[in-house]
Amino acid sequence: MTRKPLVAVLMGGLSSERDVSLRTGEACALGLEEAGYHVERVDVQHDIAERLMQIRPDKVFNALHGPGGEDGIIQGLLELLHIPYTHSGVLASALAMHKVNAKHVAAANGIPVAEHVLATPEEISAGHVMAPPYIVKPIAEGSSFGITAVYEGDEAPSLSPDIARFGEKLMVERFVPGRELTCAVLDDGALGISEIFTQGQDFYDYESKYVAGGSRHICPAELPPEVEQRILDLSLAAHRALGCRGASRSDYRFDPERNELIWLEVNTQPGMTQTSLLPEIAQMRGISFSQLVAGLIEDASLNR
Repeated sequence: MTRKPLVAVLMGGLSSERDVSLRTGEACALGLEEAGYHVERVDVQHDIAERLMQIRPDKVFNALHGPGGEDGIIQGLLELLHIPYTHSGVLASALAMHKVNAKHVAAANGIPVAEHVLATPEEISAGHVMAPPYIVKPIAEGSSFGITAVYEGDEAPSLSPDIARFGEKLMVERFVPGRELTCAVLDDGALGISEIFTQGQDFYDYESKYVAGGSRHICPAELPPEVEQRILDLSLAAHRALGCRGASRSDYRFDPERNELIWLEVNTQPGMTQTSLLPEIAQMRGISFSQLVAGLIEDASLNR
């Protein structure tokens, strides 16, 4: 009888998304155990290389979020340690995490993106660097950390001093009104689309994502057939253009009044909590949570 692999589930970590990652990791660990895998839960700290050499896992399920976990850093370490891992590899992870570079790659592949400028926190606070409405975003953060919305009639935002922890410059991006949509890609195929309705917000912020009652989802999203097909096609195009592997999730804004569809970003480490979108979309396609995580670990490899 063939032995199931020993899987180290990497979770927690040192980024601002630590709490979300712990929830994702525990859910994935339980799903893998349900599927019959031997699982070692690993809260990632600075000694992660030593921990992995002690555990000697056959494969790694990467359940980390944010800098250090989905930007190519942990992927590079796993390549050096020669441990097969899930999700995207070094280059795709680094590209997708950097919102500006990801948009450049997307635009070069015919994927519609919103106009943006880069500016320092001081420049943004001193006066509008773009005509409102717009969104101020860190260039390389996830889970909507550090996002500020500026609407028509608003004064220039007074950014918190600690915004500097996100880097010297921020991205100021044109706000696209309308519907919030997301599309999951799995194993190089577009799975489906979910629509997100936020409670009291015009965009999908951190609380909308992870606080109970912060949002509700309609899955599958009710869209005109041509819009649905375009989102499926664009999501797969973004996944391939950035070189993603395993699972990814592309986010969009769709303005029905102008018939404008804008790709926002691709997430190479989609959340896997009880409020997460990827498992919900997979379930719609008849893929259970344990089947989803088992499929991802079976896909684990090197040189991704």
